[in-house]
Amino acid sequence: LTHILNTHHHADHAGGNADLLSLYPDCEVVGPANERIPCITTPAGENDVVFNSLATVYDTPGHTSGHIVYHFSDSGALFCGDTLFAMGCGRLFEGTPAQMWSSIRKLKALPDDTLVFCAHEYTLANAKFAVTADVKNENLAERYQLVQKQREKDEWTVPTTIRLEKSTNPFMRADEPSLQAHFNTTDPVETFAKVRHAKDVF
Repeated sequence: LTHILNTHHHADHAGGNADLLSLYPDCEVVGPANERIPCITTPAGENDVVFNSLATVYDTPGHTSGHIVYHFSDSGALFCGDTLFAMGCGRLFEGTPAQMWSSIRKLKALPDDTLVFCAHEYTLANAKFAVTADVKNENLAERYQLVQKQREKDEWTVPTTIRLEKSTNPFMRADEPSLQAHFNTTDPVETFAKVRHAKDVF
């Protein structure tokens, strides 16, 4: 083990640092510069290049105030922690809707074929909500059916892609008129906030 990449301070993401370092004392532990995480050896933030110059770091506050993601452009992979999920996004524990929408827009700008490695297999639960929010989205309805079959077979649904999320993830579609109309607003930040609240109480 040569590197540990932390995206944010929550224990299910960074709680193993000390134990792993006891086994691999020369391991480099990268993590957000703006959060207090034990054992970080390389604090990182916006546009820093880490992991032997293979990954670019982007600040994505929202889920937590200092959340970061890692984009491996050469291999077309994004490790996004709890900022973006398949058909979902992380709860806003520390950030604001405006911050999270800005973070989501940053990820939307990545190449469509980018593989999205989110941190949790929440896809089916997210899909069940998504079809109630983005009700006219035929691509989403089709994906919901597919995900149901995948999970019935105990198949994983991660990674996803930026292209797929842009077409089926309501949190990435807060600037889409059809979704805005459903939530009776034309402002993307307000739409995002309403979608997030609806998911929180779903």
